[in-house]
Amino acid sequence: MPVPQHIFEPPFNIIRSSHVVLDVTDLKLSREFYETTVGLHVEDADDNVVYLRAAEEHQHHSLVLRKAAVPACNRLGFKVGNDGDLDKAARFLSENGLAHAFVDQPFQGRTLQFSDPFGFQIELYASMDRRPHLLRRYDLYRGCHPQRLDHFNVFAAEVQDTVDFYARLGFRLTEYAEEDGPNGRIAAAWMHRKGNVHDFAITNGKGPRLHHFAYWTPTAMNIIHLCDVMASQGFVKNIERGPGRHGISNAFFLYVPDPDGHRLELYTSDYFTGDHDHEPLRWSLRDPRRQTLWGAPAPRSWFEQGSPFTGQTVREPKFVADVLVAD
Repeated sequence: MPVPQHIFEPPFNIIRSSHVVLDVTDLKLSREFYETTVGLHVEDADDNVVYLRAAEEHQHHSLVLRKAAVPACNRLGFKVGNDGDLDKAARFLSENGLAHAFVDQPFQGRTLQFSDPFGFQIELYASMDRRPHLLRRYDLYRGCHPQRLDHFNVFAAEVQDTVDFYARLGFRLTEYAEEDGPNGRIAAAWMHRKGNVHDFAITNGKGPRLHHFAYWTPTAMNIIHLCDVMASQGFVKNIERGPGRHGISNAFFLYVPDPDGHRLELYTSDYFTGDHDHEPLRWSLRDPRRQTLWGAPAPRSWFEQGSPFTGQTVREPKFVADVLVAD
C-alpha cells in the first residue's frame, strides 16, 4: 500500500496530541489509580469528573475522567496553533462533509468537536487554562513520575484510508509495519506533529477503538519502579506487557490497563523526527524485533482489547494482519 507523502502546508495547524477524555465506571477507583499509582496530579475534581495532568505540563489537564455507566473513550484532544486554525478546521470539515460543532468545554477556550470519517471522536482547541508546571516539585512526585502526555494509538478498521486522511492534516509518517511481498498492506503506522516518533498511531483491528494513550517518563528506571509500585498495591494483574524496548520507536515501555480496562502506556527514549526530509522506516510484520527489540511478541490481548468510542459502532477490519502473537 502507498506510503503517504509529507504535507508541510496542511489546511490547519495541529501542534500536538494534548488530552484524552475517558468514561469510567468507578470514578473514585480510577482517580486513585492515576493519581496514587501512576503519579498524575489532580487539578480539579467533583463527583462526576476528574482533571489530571503530568509534572511538565502547563496546561490544565491532559487526562479527563468522566463518571459513566459503561467505559469508553469519549474524545481525543489535539492542540492547534491559534483560534484562526479552528476556523480553518471548521471550513475543512464543512468542505469534506464532516459534522462538527463548536462547544463549551471547562478550562478550555473555543473547542471544535467532530467525528472523523472513521468514527474517531476528536476535539481541537487553541488555548487552555494554564497552571505552573510541577517539574521541580519533586516533593509531589509519585508512581513513575509521568512528565507529559506523549501520544495516542487507535485500532482502525480501514488503516490505509485513516493514514491518508491524517496525512492530509499534516501528520508525518515516521515508521510503519507492512506485509511482505509486492502487494503488502500497511498494518500499522506511526505519525507525528511535534517532532518525535508519534502523536497518533494507527493500528489494524476492529475499530474505531482506542488502543492506548501514553505518558512520557524521565527514564526507564521510572517505568521499572512503577512495576514495583503496582506489585505492592495489588495491581500485578494490570501489568499487561513489558517492561521492554520496542523496535518501532526505540522506546522503553510498559502497558497497564486501568480499572476499567483502558490501556495506558508509560514510555521513554524515542528519538527526534523533526527534519523535513526524515524518511519513514519500514518494518516487516514478521520481524520479531518490531514489537519488542529483544524479540518477545505481544500477548493476544494486545491485538484484541481496546476502548470503544462513545456512541460509535465498532467495525471489523478490512483485512486480518498475520502478526506474531505470544503463546
